[in-house]
Amino acid sequence: MFGLIGHLTSLEHAQSVARDLGYPEYADQGLDFWCSAPPQIVDTIKVKSATGQVIEGRYVESCFLPEMLAARRIKAATRKIVNAMAHAQKHGVDITALGGFSSIIFENFNLNQIQQVRNIKLDFRRFTTGNTHTAYIICRQVEQASKKLGIELSRATVAVCGATGDIGSAVCQWLNARTDVQDLLLIARNQERVQQLQEYLGRGKAMALTEALPQADIVVWVASMPKGVEIDAAALKQPCLMVDGGYPKNLATRFSHPGIHVLKGGIVEHALDIDWRIMNIVNMDVPARQLFACFAESMLLEFEKWYTNFSWGRNQITLEKMDQIGQSSVKHGFKPLLTFG
Repeated sequence: MFGLIGHLTSLEHAQSVARDLGYPEYADQGLDFWCSAPPQIVDTIKVKSATGQVIEGRYVESCFLPEMLAARRIKAATRKIVNAMAHAQKHGVDITALGGFSSIIFENFNLNQIQQVRNIKLDFRRFTTGNTHTAYIICRQVEQASKKLGIELSRATVAVCGATGDIGSAVCQWLNARTDVQDLLLIARNQERVQQLQEYLGRGKAMALTEALPQADIVVWVASMPKGVEIDAAALKQPCLMVDGGYPKNLATRFSHPGIHVLKGGIVEHALDIDWRIMNIVNMDVPARQLFACFAESMLLEFEKWYTNFSWGRNQITLEKMDQIGQSSVKHGFKPLLTFG
């Protein structure tokens, strides 16, 4: 059995969803309440592979909210994640994906040092961040969407916002080794890590966001932002492909200009309907078929019976593992979302 650990995008979103899911006692509560709310299994899932194989899973709502980081409630945020992991393990889940900020918090705050949660000793082999599949899907979205828009990678400048993160560095590796992209712009907060990435890639220009955007034909957004950024459309090239892989989304701006094309990054479409209700609450256009690639990774690991932390730690993603999970993704009927919105 596979598991998914997720969270909602804001307090307002959480209150709305709690009401829809039948938890009225959560619906009118403020941030203090959500800081203490326990994890809940709120959905049972069935997925059928393109091969005919059927698997079952559980969705664990962690009750983490991005406002906890903004309000400096770090202890509450970290407690949310380890409690949700313990909850999944307690209920017999074999492999669980840490979605969105769940994986970011786990990595950034070294939660692998916390092995005991009440009477449960966490077995980290049962968990995966899903970042390898997410990075693979984003790279395929860049390749396929740029072709649809007539943007030639061999003449294109690609900016990666969040370049030194786990997903961002993997995307940079792929673009550097598997495409003929002309220029690679690296945007990140930690300049020491940017320099290390440049040395590893043997290329790439470190830039501030405001400097990079006017130069970029393609922008990949994979930064850990509790809140989206506002972008002036006049500062962008046209055409410009924006692949927003953040959750919550890195972009707060909705563009109406015909030359600016925004793609939901790290989203896959499945060949068959999935029996679940959880994707209805995260604004997927086709909730029965569309889902986060990180969640799909745990499904793929269950299909293949690879019960291991396939994606783990920071900057451990290799091209070989991206190929491996990518081949499994195609085999079982997943493909990158290519609908602009």
